[in-house]
Amino acid sequence: MKQTTIKKAVSINGVGLHTGQNVTLTFTPASENHGIKFQRIDLPGQPIVNADVDNVVDTSRGTTIEQNGAKVATVEHVMASLAGLEIDNCLIQVDAAETPIMDGSSRYFIKALKESGIQELNAEREYFSIPHNVYYTEGNRSVEMIAMPLDDYRLTVMVDYNSPVLGSQHASITSLKEFETDLASCRTFCFLHELEMLLKHGLIKGGDLNNAIVIVDRVIKDDEMDHLAKLFNKPKVEVRKEGILNNVDLRYHNEPARHKLLDLIGDLALIGTPIKAQIMAARPGHAANVEFGKKIKALIKKARTNNNIPKYNPNKEPLFDINAISKFLPHKYPFLLVDKVVEMGQNHIIAIKNVTYNEPFFMGHFPNNPVMPGVLIIEAMAQAGGVMILSQVEDPENYNTYFMKIDNAKFKEKVLPGDTLIFRLDMIAPVRRGICMMKGQAYVGEKLVCEAELMAQVAKKQ
Repeated sequence: MKQTTIKKAVSINGVGLHTGQNVTLTFTPASENHGIKFQRIDLPGQPIVNADVDNVVDTSRGTTIEQNGAKVATVEHVMASLAGLEIDNCLIQVDAAETPIMDGSSRYFIKALKESGIQELNAEREYFSIPHNVYYTEGNRSVEMIAMPLDDYRLTVMVDYNSPVLGSQHASITSLKEFETDLASCRTFCFLHELEMLLKHGLIKGGDLNNAIVIVDRVIKDDEMDHLAKLFNKPKVEVRKEGILNNVDLRYHNEPARHKLLDLIGDLALIGTPIKAQIMAARPGHAANVEFGKKIKALIKKARTNNNIPKYNPNKEPLFDINAISKFLPHKYPFLLVDKVVEMGQNHIIAIKNVTYNEPFFMGHFPNNPVMPGVLIIEAMAQAGGVMILSQVEDPENYNTYFMKIDNAKFKEKVLPGDTLIFRLDMIAPVRRGICMMKGQAYVGEKLVCEAELMAQVAKKQ
């Protein structure tokens, strides 16, 4: 699958649910690997806020993200729309602190995005497949969430608020292709007691009885009805027999559960990587969705780090043994510090150094507590890079490599007798006039013990 963006800029106008401010939101095309970002064009410098789960700062009445001194509130319905249409790259410009609530669903965002059109880019979309069950629970609120391995993206939500009106509901989709038809038009909902609390605290200034389903979970008097009607500029409000204000007609019998599923998709889109998994969630909310998303993002980060760790199978025949290496490098005992090369490409090499107590430097370097000198780890790393460079010339025995510069050297763990050092060197610039620039990393098992950026010159022997 290729990454996607939209074909042209498209705008949508509305009011922020809590601020009541008029806001224009504009979806604009973005290049590959850009991801989803918001931009506050009303603030000095027009700061960018990455749509990232780590940037979430508030989940009390929606999901708010903040970065570079700028906040954008109620992003979940916008994010759900982009995820539902599988749009990977987009810059979303807003001229206020909150996205427009519209009718409390995602359908107006979906409509705008489809009017713009979806464009395929050259880069491939990178999915993350959940490798094992990932759990999140909140015992005090009976929240349970699980992501299970699956070569697809399916989600199921179950809600039960101990309300005789709402009851138990569930909703599910087996593919994001169902989002537009089955979830996009499902609106947010709240209980009457929540509505009263929000009004009391000066929130939902942009609230309207047309953009939420209000569930009445207690007996209310006629004068309270009149008060509600006045607050929302309605001639009259009534309670239907199922305990829902007559502000809207339900679009589905389980519209609240479907909206919870919409919110879950939007919040999990903040992970920043499309995932393949079976997601099941009982009583989810924005706070739980975000914490669950953080667990999955941490798993992705760990997996990507592990993917960069070079693999060493001692049973596999080496590409170059010590005899072959001796033909590339001028070094000899006791200064030849690479034992074998196990993998090599045009721009990378993986080499091995077995560290034993018989190394001559241990006699004088902390003899009672032997530790391999850091400078020799760097030297061994450079020798591995030298093998890669000299293997590409016809007469390597007639060349030497000389250090020119070492940058950003870091020693993270001690290297002790009995350790096996695994070096990975990657070219970070083309070789020009004999100048080579490489990034080197040294591992013991899966632990990074040393890293540095190296510059060397390859010169013919005089």
